[in-house]
Amino acid sequence: MQRLQGRVALVTGAGSGIGKATAERLAREGAAVVVTDVQDGSGTDVRDGIVAAGGAASFVHLDVTAPDQWQYAVSEALAAFGRLDILVNNAGMGDLATIEDTELADWDRTIRIDQTGVFLGMKYAAVALIESGHGSIINISSIFGTSGGFGTSPAYHAAKGAVRTLTKNAALHWADKGVRVNSVHPGFILTPILEPTKGTPFEQMMVDLTPMGRLGRPDEIAAGVAYLASDDASFVTGLELYIDGGYIAR
Repeated sequence: MQRLQGRVALVTGAGSGIGKATAERLAREGAAVVVTDVQDGSGTDVRDGIVAAGGAASFVHLDVTAPDQWQYAVSEALAAFGRLDILVNNAGMGDLATIEDTELADWDRTIRIDQTGVFLGMKYAAVALIESGHGSIINISSIFGTSGGFGTSPAYHAAKGAVRTLTKNAALHWADKGVRVNSVHPGFILTPILEPTKGTPFEQMMVDLTPMGRLGRPDEIAAGVAYLASDDASFVTGLELYIDGGYIAR
């Protein structure tokens, strides 16, 4: 399908995992993709792969916690492709400590990347997205933006919960301005971060907690993002899309 022909997308954290799969899926759907990441090597590899497959892409280094880098990334998207229609706020990090063992510096870092980075992206892309006439923002939250998980990772849960509510707030703000804002809530997805868990009791625990009995794939998240980015979702805003193998339904 070429649902995104003529559109331009900016994807954060696009050097690996869900971000990489999303950038590649949007490109296959016809979008020109601005690949962004703090890891320049992996980010340029994704860009080169899209171009080699016949797509259009550029790479911009982007630390999502830095307002000046956001301004630069948006300006580069406009310079390279003349417009910006789709913003995928995917960049994030996790933490594993309990609330007693979470240091303030660690809390602040997770909140800056997972929550403030989403706010900054929406703030600095707003004008371009409104001008596009087809604006779509997809914020990657988590099942742990809704549930309490295992009682650990308090900063991650707090940030992803904030992304869930911020998405709805922005969706209402821009509902009559041509910009749709939705959140995607992945379950346990087999990304490079989870590779070390293969064959371990922790992997089996995640499988056992998922009603469909397996881990998800990054391309399954990317498919949901592509739908929300497209005109197939033209009447969809403020949605929480759970792609979790049934985890939240338990």
